[in-house]
Amino acid sequence: MKNKFWLNFFLVLVGIVLGSMVAHVTAGVSFLSWLAFGLNFGTSAPVTLELGVVSCTFGISFSLSVATILCIAISLIVGKYIVRH
Repeated sequence: MKNKFWLNFFLVLVGIVLGSMVAHVTAGVSFLSWLAFGLNFGTSAPVTLELGVVSCTFGISFSLSVATILCIAISLIVGKYIVRH
């Protein structure tokens, strides 16, 4: 059970990286530009916590595209096939 979690976590990370690469590469191609369509969301500016001696800066943003979602789904399907066989 624990191995399946780490396998799925790894496969999701692989899908995110591959999907981001595919979206970046296909953004300039006219008939594949729909793969780069997506949303960017998160904090617009970093939030800084000033404690006198220590200063911490927090910020997070996500870029989700069609290619990223497709690659995550494909990687999880392939992972399910690998575990079964």
